[in-house]
Amino acid sequence: MTKADIVEIVFEKVGFSKKDVSTVIEEIFETIKTTLETGEKVKISGFGNFTIRQKRARRGRNPQTGSEITIEERRVMTFKASQLLKKAINQGAQVQTPTAAV
Repeated sequence: MTKADIVEIVFEKVGFSKKDVSTVIEEIFETIKTTLETGEKVKISGFGNFTIRQKRARRGRNPQTGSEITIEERRVMTFKASQLLKKAINQGAQVQTPTAAV
């Protein structure tokens, strides 16, 4: 799903102009982005939490050459889905069990 798909779905459900819907969607994403840039947590009730974690510098290996490298300190974003989202995702999932040969 793309941002354009989201705009189209909201446009069909709400009835505002596509330009207005696009502006609102852009502003939502921009607000989330700037909030995360400042290191604050973004909590969307019923959806999940976006957080920023600081990772320290560490030693690693280049997978192609095997030589040691230093992985620099950096910030990473993590997302933890809410219980409601997890339930909604798994509600329609069917567990398929292998059938025994007869």
